[in-house]
Formats: sequence, C-alpha cells, structure tokens
Amino acid sequence: MHSLERDFDGVRIAWSSDMGGLPVDRRIVSVIESQRGTFGELGCDLDEACPDFSDANEVFMVSRAAGMAATRADMLNTYRDQIKDTVIWNIEEGLKLTAADVGIAEVKRAALYERVRKFMETYEFMVFPVSQHPPFDVTQPYLTEVNGVQMETYIDWMRSCYYITATGHPAISVPCGFTDDGLPVGVQIVGRHQSEFSVLQLAYAFQQATGFWKSRGLPLLCREYYLLTAI
Repeated sequence: MHSLERDFDGVRIAWSSDMGGLPVDRRIVSVIESQRGTFGELGCDLDEACPDFSDANEVFMVSRAAGMAATRADMLNTYRDQIKDTVIWNIEEGLKLTAADVGIAEVKRAALYERVRKFMETYEFMVFPVSQHPPFDVTQPYLTEVNGVQMETYIDWMRSCYYITATGHPAISVPCGFTDDGLPVGVQIVGRHQSEFSVLQLAYAFQQATGFWKSRGLPLLCREYYLLTAI
C-alpha cells in the first residue's frame, strides 16, 4: 500500500480565501488565513491565485435542476403538499429546461474543466474555504445572505463547494480551526484531475501538522473517523 507520507518541498499551491470574489464571512476568512503558514511550514510555495470560475454556477445549477426533474418530478403530483418549497422550486426549474439549455451547460462545463486543468499545470493544488459561512442555527433552513450579499437561491451559500463539483476535480475537506465562538471551519484541498491520492497526502500532512481532528473534545467516534479518513 502506498504511504501517505510525502515531501512537499517546493510544491506550488494556489491560495484564495474567497475563490475569486465569493462573499465569505469574515470569521471564515480569519481562520483560513491563520493556517496559511502551516502549508508553508510543510514546504509548499503559496501564491494568491484562483482559476476563472465563470459559468460554474450555471453549469451546476442546470445539472442539479435536470437531475431533480429526472428523479423527482413524479413526486410532485402525488406528494406536492408534503414536499419542501425549495425542493418543489428546484424540480420545477428542471422541468423548464430545454435540451438546448442542457447542451449549452455541458459545453460550458467542458470549457470550465479545461480552464481549471490549464491553471493547474502551474499549481499542483488549490486551497479554498469549504464553506462561506460558519454553521448556523439548526432551525434556519438555509442562509439568505452572506457578508451582506443576498443569496438568490437556497443553495447559493454553498457555491464554494459546488463550484469545485462543477470542475470535476478531486477535493477533500479538512478541519482547520475554530471561530472565536467555537464553531468549526474547514479548508478544501483541490488537486489535479485523477490525482486523488496526492490530495489525500496533502490533507494527511496538514492534519498531522495541526491536530484539529483530535481537539476541542471531539467524541471518540468522530476522532476515529478523522483518523480513518487519512489511512
């Protein structure tokens, strides 16, 4: 079995705490930036850089809506009164799509993939925040604004995650600290296409350097889970 241990001396990382302009809560930015030096201590060279994520939102939203319509449209007639309004909206968005809409989104997906692939000829990894906002009250279904910016849909606050999904590149989320009021924050490490093992290696190195996975009195089950994800 291949070892997770690796020398990261001189490995280039593209670093961005807002992924090129997404609204990110200042508490997230503060924690993310506090760990920049950790990657440097591992030997990595960090540049403030980000690929062009143009059309990532459209690509993901069309794909999601089409999938929702394909798998859940039948439920609307029978169970509409039992389905959340956000799910109804997403299914109906999918039902509005034409073949041309889906085709255009796929063309844009290919262009997005190629831009990110080209960008990562320079950088082996990208490091971004996992979430744009710390965990919020369990009674709140979704965020309507981040840093004063209104969210247009119920999933807009998750763009930092689904932009990467749209690119087709491997990524892993790793604990990187806590806000002043004790809320967990994570970084996502994104690698080159089909380089999942390299992503695991950098995640493992960062995890070992910080030890956040075993801090703040996490239950034993959680600690064991974090450990197992790295071996």
